[in-house]
Amino acid sequence: MRMTMLAVALSSMLLMPLQAQQAAPVPVNANPSAPTTQQAMSADGIRTEATVVVTGEQPGPGLWLVRNGNHDLWILGTLSPLPAGMQWQSKQLDEIVANAQEVIYEPSLNVNSDISKFRALLLLPSLIGIKNNPDGKRLSEVLPPVTYVRWSAYRDRFLDRDADKLRPAFAAEALWKAAIKRSGMSDKNVAKTTVAAAVERYHPKVTLVRQTITVKDPKAVLKQFKASELEDRICLERTLDRLGQDMETLRARANAWAMGNVAAIRALPQNDQYQACMEAITESGIGRKLGMGDVAARLQAEWLAKAEAALATNTTTLAILPMQELLRAGDVMDQLKAKGYTVLAPDE
Repeated sequence: MRMTMLAVALSSMLLMPLQAQQAAPVPVNANPSAPTTQQAMSADGIRTEATVVVTGEQPGPGLWLVRNGNHDLWILGTLSPLPAGMQWQSKQLDEIVANAQEVIYEPSLNVNSDISKFRALLLLPSLIGIKNNPDGKRLSEVLPPVTYVRWSAYRDRFLDRDADKLRPAFAAEALWKAAIKRSGMSDKNVAKTTVAAAVERYHPKVTLVRQTITVKDPKAVLKQFKASELEDRICLERTLDRLGQDMETLRARANAWAMGNVAAIRALPQNDQYQACMEAITESGIGRKLGMGDVAARLQAEWLAKAEAALATNTTTLAILPMQELLRAGDVMDQLKAKGYTVLAPDE
């Protein structure tokens, strides 16, 4: 389960009734070609060797199949980032949704408030500075010297010095987005957009797997958050690790997803900084006070319960999960096997 940074969550709890935006699709006019490798080393010592990400029409990944007698649960594994110039030819997915009685979306955390729209507008000024370190501190005062030197090299390459005002988790988010964009990849949720379009065409039942936290006093929460320290240094450090060591892996995984090569994804390292970044929020004092503690475990349990309910009643169901949840030993797929269901991976 991925969660956006807390500023986004807090903003959404105030403004969600007022806005809804869809990202524009990326135009594609190139034909796919076999990935090649470009070798380069920048003056700052940051590795830049890059497998060129694929473009044009791509088949996308195969789907997992969980079977209970004549009841089929198809599972789409999502991945991020993906090639920005890819167009997914999702014929199999479209056919499944056309015959499905139900679509189960991937787990999500929703933070909202029961305050009125007018009061939400009045609270907008309170959001100013929510991403910044408390007491006007800069990252040079917050991070260990070694980490700050690493951060500075990436900041100078992808951002500007104003980013030093950000809390480590928000600095990590800004850096990640800038680096991914520069590398020809995108964090846009291609799978969710494609599934939503198929649902609009065929109208199966839609099931959300969501934990909702309602904040009664957003103004007090914002004030507390601005003054609170977060244990989010590890989030920035893991992000720096990925950009320094794993960028080639990220490109290879993105290509493998686009070309439907699940075996290649399985063979690649599954490093992910999102868990550390999420826990910096959910396991912090304010996160636990809001009821975010152990939210990932609660969401997984809810998803499994709804998947089993679908396997008991529907002839065909489509479900969505992050690819990492499908590949991790002892996780969802192994739990379903242990319950006696037949589980078939697309590369088996």
